[in-house]
Amino acid sequence: MTGDMPRSKKGKRSSNKGSLRQEVLQLQLSAKGPLSFKGGRNGVKGESGASDDDLASDVLSHYSSASESASVLEEGTGGGEPVDDQTAQEETEDKLKQCIDNLMDKSAKTRLAALESLRGAFSSRLLYDFLMERRLTISDCLERSLRKGGGEEQAAAATVCAQLCVQLGGGDEGEEGFKILRPVLSTIMIDNGASVVARQSCARALGMCCYVSAAEDGEDLVKSMSHLESVFTASYPNREGALPIPKAGASGLHSAALHAWALLVTLCPASRLTMLLDLHLPKLQACLESSDVNYRIAVGETIALLVELARDLDREFELEDSDTLCECLKGLATDGNKHRAKNDRRKQRSIFREVLHYIENEDFTEEKIRFGVEGIYIDSWMRRRVYDAFKEVLESGVRHHLQFNPLLRDIFGLGAPLILDASIKASKISRFEKHLFNSAAFKARTKIRNKVRDKRADVM
Repeated sequence: MTGDMPRSKKGKRSSNKGSLRQEVLQLQLSAKGPLSFKGGRNGVKGESGASDDDLASDVLSHYSSASESASVLEEGTGGGEPVDDQTAQEETEDKLKQCIDNLMDKSAKTRLAALESLRGAFSSRLLYDFLMERRLTISDCLERSLRKGGGEEQAAAATVCAQLCVQLGGGDEGEEGFKILRPVLSTIMIDNGASVVARQSCARALGMCCYVSAAEDGEDLVKSMSHLESVFTASYPNREGALPIPKAGASGLHSAALHAWALLVTLCPASRLTMLLDLHLPKLQACLESSDVNYRIAVGETIALLVELARDLDREFELEDSDTLCECLKGLATDGNKHRAKNDRRKQRSIFREVLHYIENEDFTEEKIRFGVEGIYIDSWMRRRVYDAFKEVLESGVRHHLQFNPLLRDIFGLGAPLILDASIKASKISRFEKHLFNSAAFKARTKIRNKVRDKRADVM
């Protein structure tokens, strides 16, 4: 990815650097051939002015220190006596340092416990300043766990890799770490002899790390998408049109790889979407007959995303043989087979009703995600895929990062993190006013995005 949240060498955020890097990457990848970036994040990324730089930097430092002094390592400070923010912060950092030291322990059990503690810490708070000084050490330890650890350790290490990229924010430091970790993540993911759980985790991590931290020349993006395709296309029908019989755990792996690939597709420009649609839509439609409900759902969501991206670029876009696809979707949206679990049937019907309504009427069920006094609207398949990807990596901490992490706030167009005192929190604006503000912001971003696409079409 090209820097929704780029950092200069001094750690300052630059509002101009991201768009410049995106345009350069567009031209370079267009010359390369098979894949290319789409500038920004297809409308997800917000616009922020240079005047926010110092504020964002101050807020980042503020929220990585005393404002969130409670321990995230599931240990109390002991004694039950109140401690000041500085003391609590120091105690928390000491525990984190011990976890990092434990990543180099000879005991696999100790290393795994350290990874799980870091996983919880990276999810629940912002640690940019702390991690900046230790990012290379942590990257080396994670690479060692990925190369030499067992399946459970590899899976945990891959998740921490993705969280580390989100913490560092996708600038030069994130790119540096991704170049170290991408080869080993890809190697494990495509290794048929590796643990399925580890391969799934590596697929998710590869998609997220690439989305956040892919380098300027685009080589990492091209390789990452190619490796992900090599995994989930194993579920595609053979020459006779028959679906392969999935091995144990394969459907979960294929779902993870397909979701990660779909996330990266949102970065592709108009010149590549037609190729992707022609290549993958017919095969994905056949995969709607898969025996695994979660893989069927992943396929349905990806089909809707691809169609949405195509319609976003060409209002006259029409699916070939859309009647057959809609009939298949109707069957899945009303599936009442008793041999399927009740919860699986309910989940499948809900998702495929949404997919069907979008394919037929471009109707998307809007969802509001609330955090603090703010909120975002999930009002498109692309926006849902991006949000779900961060939720998979950050788990219950995703709302915390939406509130304080400048990377996510930039991606979802929220601006600099808010610092609210009690009086401001008490005077919340009305729900209707919030909706009007979000709608206006979305329309503004859409206009800007369409102008950029018009220029990009001329270049390509």
